[in-house]
Amino acid sequence: MRVNDDILDLLREKGAEAARKAQWGVILQPGAIGDCILTLPLAAFMKEALGLGGVDILGHSEYISILPGRTCIDSISSIDSIDLHRLFVETNAFNLTDRDPLIHIFSGYAWIATFLGEPDSNFEQNLIFTANCSHSAEVITLSLKPPKTFSGHLTDFYIQHFISHSGLPLQPWQVPHGDCLIKTTEVDIARGKELLKGIRLGSGKKLVVIQPGSGGLHKCWYLDNFLAVAKKLNSEGIDVLFLLGPAELDRFSDTAIKKIGGIAKYLRDLSMEQVLELLSHANAFVGNDSGITHLAAGLGVRTLVVFGPTNPAVFRPIGPDVTVFANNTAAFAKEPSASLQSELLDVLIAE
Repeated sequence: MRVNDDILDLLREKGAEAARKAQWGVILQPGAIGDCILTLPLAAFMKEALGLGGVDILGHSEYISILPGRTCIDSISSIDSIDLHRLFVETNAFNLTDRDPLIHIFSGYAWIATFLGEPDSNFEQNLIFTANCSHSAEVITLSLKPPKTFSGHLTDFYIQHFISHSGLPLQPWQVPHGDCLIKTTEVDIARGKELLKGIRLGSGKKLVVIQPGSGGLHKCWYLDNFLAVAKKLNSEGIDVLFLLGPAELDRFSDTAIKKIGGIAKYLRDLSMEQVLELLSHANAFVGNDSGITHLAAGLGVRTLVVFGPTNPAVFRPIGPDVTVFANNTAAFAKEPSASLQSELLDVLIAE
């Protein structure tokens, strides 16, 4: 009889585990690539702590398309293809039909973490109502930025905030800051090799990729600093490649771009997939506090990041080989800094 009870207990335990793994979560992340990458530890935590079968992300396609198959994110949906603006209306004016697309979008999720809306806002209340039209679901609204009094890393803040609002006795979870958040595939590596071949790089020399821009101009180290670093690397027989995205092309004059081209090769207007493919061949990456810097670090590339006004304790990239340089002075984005150039080069050129 005892044996039968043990078997029944085991079957119940297995059934409960299967039920948990059948549940999925989703994260609504409207931010850019850096925000999306810094959300990955939260997704991993949700999977592990809640025993979910998977976690999806709903965001802007140009930033999240690289995540499935390379990260803990299982699938994606485009935030631009969904009428989420409807959720911002006053709750007493919010209506859903029997077969409303919004109900269908959230019907498969037991847990919803959203960086859209505010706690107790119309958006949150309407999202809770929508999700619970088809099943019981938990909705947690998170802030994109921590309060000024928070001194830890942003990823820790996300997880602590999620735990405190979950209503469950979840254990604190230490974000593994030395892990690679993103894995490249064999296809990524092959395509990156072809991109480098097309600009006559990848001949066996060390390759340092530099991205001199950022979403905020105040976070950008003065361009001449990057150019001086590139010149020195060239003199040491190291290949340098500049990446110029929309932010750089909007801000840099034709003269500045010519200066870059006179020192090193550059590529412009690459897709996020192409940037990832190139970075899979980089020996090192140099950049500001930017999304591409977070991408490089997450891939495990040796990453040297220059912080100006933003706090590296909070926004430092996550990866196994990240070196932070901080210079929170008024001259950061306006003048060359020979001393900081020298510090950075000492690390770059050291064997």
